[in-house]
Amino acid sequence: MADHETFDTAVPTWQEWQEAPWGRLRYAVAEADLARHLDGDRPLRILDLGGGDGGDAVRLAARGHRVTVVDYAPAMLATATRRAAEAGVADRITCVEADVEALPGDLADGGFDVVLCHGVLPYTADTEGVLGTALGAAREGGLVSVIAMNRYSEPLRTAVRTMDPGAVLAALDATGVHTELFDADLRLHTAEEVGGVLRALGCAQVHHYGIRVFCDYIPDDSLKYDPDYYARLERLEIETAGLAPYKHTARLLHLIGRKGR
Repeated sequence: MADHETFDTAVPTWQEWQEAPWGRLRYAVAEADLARHLDGDRPLRILDLGGGDGGDAVRLAARGHRVTVVDYAPAMLATATRRAAEAGVADRITCVEADVEALPGDLADGGFDVVLCHGVLPYTADTEGVLGTALGAAREGGLVSVIAMNRYSEPLRTAVRTMDPGAVLAALDATGVHTELFDADLRLHTAEEVGGVLRALGCAQVHHYGIRVFCDYIPDDSLKYDPDYYARLERLEIETAGLAPYKHTARLLHLIGRKGR
């Protein structure tokens, strides 16, 4: 994984990304996907691995859940603490500075109702190890939610953004991309690969959703900032997140598995 300073120094840029239409869609669709599987309005214990500045955690805490955010970037966690206070949910969010790949024992065996592993896999070579940690922290029957970058989207995104057939051919075999946001090389995955690991580790059910099914293939980014247009786009994205074939080419894959055989 990249060192924590990489993430700490990029906090302002990361928050700008979150507030952009594509960033807002990432969190809105993930929240809607999860809502399909949560047990009614019952408050849940949630572990957010690599939760950064609390983008997911604050939303879930606002729904009444108790969320433990784990991250190894101090500035990210400080931002999460501030955001929780501003949202009036500080009493429902706990921040723990730790490496996801070396999780403290009380969290690793915590029996959480839900474990989030959002955006962690692109930064690690140990897919099975990280997912094993996530499953280990969940109670029997609990949920594990995984978001990663979808390998199938890369050729399509390249075609739309570059209109260069040669670049698209190269992207067909791409296993990673470089992000200027954190100046890091990110790994690409497929839902079949990640779902196979989750099933092998003990998930009886794995549901597949796509995040940003259409957004990244609409070339006019400025249009997405229009409030009315964004509202219609968000509705479209939430409605199509679980539909084939669209979910297979979404920019992000979102898998939600239930622990137990």
